[in-house]
Amino acid sequence: MPDSSAILMGWMPKTRLGHLVKSKEISTMSDALNSGLPVREQEIIDVLLSGMEDEVIDVNMVQRMTDSGRRIKFVITVAVGNNDGFIGLGQAKGKEVGSSIKKAIDTAKLNIIEIRRGCGSWECGCGKAHTLPFVVKGKSGSVEVTFKPAPHGIGLATGDVAKKILKLAGVQDCWAFTRGKTKTVVNYAKAVFNALEQNAETRITQNEIKNLGIISGGLVLPPTKEEKPVESEVKTEEKEPESAPPKEEKPVDAEKKEKE
Repeated sequence: MPDSSAILMGWMPKTRLGHLVKSKEISTMSDALNSGLPVREQEIIDVLLSGMEDEVIDVNMVQRMTDSGRRIKFVITVAVGNNDGFIGLGQAKGKEVGSSIKKAIDTAKLNIIEIRRGCGSWECGCGKAHTLPFVVKGKSGSVEVTFKPAPHGIGLATGDVAKKILKLAGVQDCWAFTRGKTKTVVNYAKAVFNALEQNAETRITQNEIKNLGIISGGLVLPPTKEEKPVESEVKTEEKEPESAPPKEEKPVDAEKKEKE
């Protein structure tokens, strides 16, 4: 993928959210999704999210008989994510596979969501954001999917389609229970994505966030912010004893001269 600076140089935004991103008033994907403005330009995701990966979930060939003959089109289902809290799913139809995949990737970027991760399993209690923090359910067609938190080290105990999507979302451990015809790959993928949407929309309290170690979106580690005040305190403590002795020595010398 090209660098974000190169994308900004050749990008002419057409929406309000695009102008805010290009002017750097919005610098994170979480702020863009929480702004309430619709995401209608794929450049927004390319600028705000780095390390995006795509996975082709299903390639289906559709045939239609017309007066001029048989027409063939391809329906592509693609999942897009950054392996760190953001996931999107999209579909596209076209006469060629390559162009259809590109269209599906673009639509998946526009449908991107932010999920929550935590340590919701009673068997674990490590406090790290490695699994889904609570039970969620998703449905599409006849397929019903239920995801439950799993302890650290279990991995993704799910089907192949769900594994691909959960990996792109950044989930490391999870239990899954399915019902219906999971051989219909498209419905299975949509059910998984619907469950992740329920994960993002569920209301939770501040106590649950602290107890389960819930993190929304990417894993943010701010070591630099914590180091700065520590350095300043050390510097101030070192400067105070250096300036203090000369102030105390002056009155002592003056008293000795007066006594002599």
